[in-house]
Amino acid sequence: MTHSTPDSPAEPRTVPGTDPRTAPRADLRADLRAELIDLLRDARERTLALVEPLSEDDLRRQHDPLMGPIVWDLGHIAHFEELWLGRNLDGPIEFAEMPGLFNPFEHPRRTRGALALPTRREAELLLAETRGRTLERLRTADFGAGALVRDGYVWRMVAQHEHQHGETILQTLQLKQGTPYAAPRGWAVPDGGPDVGVDVGGMVRFPGGPVELGTDDRTTAYDNERPRHTVELAPFLIDATPVTQGAYAAFVAEGGYARREWWSDEGWRWREESAAEAPKHWARAGAGVLDWRVRTMDRVEPLDPRKPVCHVCWHEAEAYARWAGKRLPTEEEWEAAATWDPAAGRKRTWPWGEAPPTRELANVDQLGFGTAPVGGYPANVSPIGCHGMIGDVWEWTSSDFRGWPGFEPFPYPEYSRVFFGSEYKVLRGGSWATRPLVARGTFRNWDYPVRRQIFSGFRCARDD
Repeated sequence: MTHSTPDSPAEPRTVPGTDPRTAPRADLRADLRAELIDLLRDARERTLALVEPLSEDDLRRQHDPLMGPIVWDLGHIAHFEELWLGRNLDGPIEFAEMPGLFNPFEHPRRTRGALALPTRREAELLLAETRGRTLERLRTADFGAGALVRDGYVWRMVAQHEHQHGETILQTLQLKQGTPYAAPRGWAVPDGGPDVGVDVGGMVRFPGGPVELGTDDRTTAYDNERPRHTVELAPFLIDATPVTQGAYAAFVAEGGYARREWWSDEGWRWREESAAEAPKHWARAGAGVLDWRVRTMDRVEPLDPRKPVCHVCWHEAEAYARWAGKRLPTEEEWEAAATWDPAAGRKRTWPWGEAPPTRELANVDQLGFGTAPVGGYPANVSPIGCHGMIGDVWEWTSSDFRGWPGFEPFPYPEYSRVFFGSEYKVLRGGSWATRPLVARGTFRNWDYPVRRQIFSGFRCARDD
């Protein structure tokens, strides 16, 4: 990293504001600095708010083999920030993840409970000290000295990284042992459903043709979202809403988990090994189709047939789709249905347009701690009429995780490229636990097809 210097050796040194060539640029840099400080502050405030109600034992315990102790996430957040906003700003990028205790490749989640983890006080002190150094360096950052820092990219990357670990922490808290997590709910999700004019269970048509996918953005987007490119899609139909709890309960009631014909070979092996009979966190409350109770953190509520089904793995989604006479959409189809305006022939950043997500536009931002009834966010609709494609639940697609044509790893291959292949399936759209900075129409999530501790649902598609 280099420190601020005059913009050109040929330009005289002037008092800021006296030269029309330099004053606007100085103002822009000050505005960018303030924006990045706010992004980092917001991420940290959310992290600390999520863990504030937890005891020392809650933080240090391995609540489930799929998820590491939460205090490990806190230490990893601090070390990642120290690496990218400290060490890697000084010269060539030497490490993508700092070697040692908080390196996720050295220490898979299932092993982290046996590590010599810090105490809560030590972890919070590490977070605070790291942030102090970050802010000190940010005061003199040169935002034009290379692609890593240009337009504030690396600071946004670190903020997003902390947001993503916030969602990981929430997944862990959903699996919490002992007393259920007392979620500090600060936002009530709106009501919705068929009475607001949403065609629950209906499908909408995408006409096909050339479609632009991905992005060329280098201020915020990750490498796997780039580059923007054009694909030719055949016409298809796609569900107007995510599959609801009510619709999925009908699949369960008709023996969906017992009938081999709906499952792939791999999916049936998973079902037999897991002994699953319903989505994760569902419990029987009676003999009726809808007689289930669903747990979210410290709440156990009756099944709401209007809400998207959550906590299903890819195999469950695929089996449901086959039972319904449909299939899962490819991620190309998903992004086209979410962001492409066929009438105008152009791409939107979000389904509703160019305004960034807010709590009024979509069920994001981790404040409702649960899904909302479909139709509860009437502005959250794509050009072709798909509702809720941002927020509520991550949506499984049929696609393996691979790079877009022309993919180039940046700033480190360990973020995306090492995960490319047939082991991982792509999820799109974000969930109720996703922060707005991450919830964009080009963001690509991925996980093993057996994972269902994540806040995952789906919608179906069909050939036209």
